[in-house]
Amino acid sequence: MRVVIIAESFLPRVNGVSGSVIRTSRHLLSQGHHVEIIAPSPSPRETPDGVRVHSVRSFSVPGMGIDVGYACTSTIRDILRHVRPDVVHLASPLVLGYQALRAATMECIPTVAVFQTDISGFARHYRLTGLGGLSDAVLRRIHAEADLTLVPSTASREYLQTLGVRRLAIWGRGVDADQFDPRRRSPELRTRWLRSQPDRVLVGYVGRLAPEKRVAALRAFRKDPRVRLVIIGDGPQRVELEKVLTGAHFTGMLRGSDLGTAMASLDILVAPGERETFCQVVQEGMASGLPVVAPDIGGPRDLVVHGEVGLRYPPGDDEGLRECVDALVQSQAARRVMGATARRAVRDRTWTQLGDELIQHYRCLTTTEGTARHSAA
Repeated sequence: MRVVIIAESFLPRVNGVSGSVIRTSRHLLSQGHHVEIIAPSPSPRETPDGVRVHSVRSFSVPGMGIDVGYACTSTIRDILRHVRPDVVHLASPLVLGYQALRAATMECIPTVAVFQTDISGFARHYRLTGLGGLSDAVLRRIHAEADLTLVPSTASREYLQTLGVRRLAIWGRGVDADQFDPRRRSPELRTRWLRSQPDRVLVGYVGRLAPEKRVAALRAFRKDPRVRLVIIGDGPQRVELEKVLTGAHFTGMLRGSDLGTAMASLDILVAPGERETFCQVVQEGMASGLPVVAPDIGGPRDLVVHGEVGLRYPPGDDEGLRECVDALVQSQAARRVMGATARRAVRDRTWTQLGDELIQHYRCLTTTEGTARHSAA
């Protein structure tokens, strides 16, 4: 099978979209399929796996750390005619994705759109109300016209259904249970973080440091003598957060085995963001054997079974967040039981399994029936 992936975000940006594109392309290659990527510049001409990348023009959005790619439909049509793909995969489509959808439709190529980013929610969070409404309209058009839209959670499915999108299927995310494993817990790292106060509980956040992630909600614990805050990640809000979360340990960006070791060395993971379509870091924390505290909204609603693998609180309720963390800080037994249950809940959600599910979705669309429906549209 020949697949062209349209990446709304790609390397060198490291985020959920670029990460999923890399994992998807690697799995497709491992199964003998041909993959090419169209992505915003600056991007590498080749990935480490040898996948060809067609770079298109882009511009950066100030303060948000994202690049928006754009290309005229004719340019994308030329690429599609040259590659002759069986299916076009739209990764978190918006501007570039919409142009690619139009091009694929003109070439009668089936399309799979993957909804990954709550653009409207981000726009409203940054008080760009007009952009939020525009994003809703664009997302409605893209996902209504795509042959199939894959969503990561029931919350995402419900949101797109309110926009009138009907051809939807849930496609979750895998987790690397070897990278994220309780056995990676490091006594040496914990000693360094705890600063000769071994009885403290390590409460951590992992991810991008940006306003929409609501990391500042952890300020209730900055002076708690029972708690040591560990902030793993980097982003535009880091300098501000270092002032707000006085006494917290900031590790900066970690990847690979370093990230796995750091995650497993925590006692509690808090994921306070309220715009998460899935929240991969929750799965990674669970695989690491950690109880998770998260808001009862978006992707975490599916992942965090309240009272079993962690605790959920009402969105926007910082006091509720504090109470959930406090309950786990007070009970080592609860942390151990929930952490073990969390590990069991996700250890079989492999990327290979998710990749095979994606290929099956492709195959359903490339049958005679699927192609005929696309042509009729």
